[in-house]
Amino acid sequence: MKVLKTVLYIILALIVVWLTAAAFVSGDCKYEKSVVIDAPADEVWQNTNSLKAMEKWSPWNDKDPHMKKEWKGTTGQPGEEHCWEGNDEVGKGCLKVLKVDAAGKRIDVLMKFLTPYESEAREYVTVVPEGNGSRATWGFTSQIPYPFTLTKFFMDLEDAIGADFQLGLERLKAVSEKP
Repeated sequence: MKVLKTVLYIILALIVVWLTAAAFVSGDCKYEKSVVIDAPADEVWQNTNSLKAMEKWSPWNDKDPHMKKEWKGTTGQPGEEHCWEGNDEVGKGCLKVLKVDAAGKRIDVLMKFLTPYESEAREYVTVVPEGNGSRATWGFTSQIPYPFTLTKFFMDLEDAIGADFQLGLERLKAVSEKP
């Protein structure tokens, strides 16, 4: 019985330490990748200015070519929505355009995953002139809820999604540089 009490006290102490430490760690999470494209920013923008346009270079279409897709709203306008339901790799969720800034060549999207677990992030794509071409940046911001903020020390976003972002940007480059 004394051993059981000791084990319970140790577990309780670990929980208290976790909860206390987690209170001091920000839940802010940000990830982005860029690619230089040999095409004018206006041309690249045409491939990023709506959910339909981004569908052409999405790396997730390969993970489930048979996923169910539903589109709502006006293409390229706030409120445009794309929902999907697929296999375990792509899960179920929705993208919704929040803002389209044609002058600044930036689109902001709310990304909600419903499965395999519920989560939410703000995704964005920007296109800026660079040299004779342009630079496209694709990224997202999210908030890790307390008390899970300590998981930031154990996750590597580059390992988790870096290859998918790289593939998507390579495809955006290929689509944008087509003559």
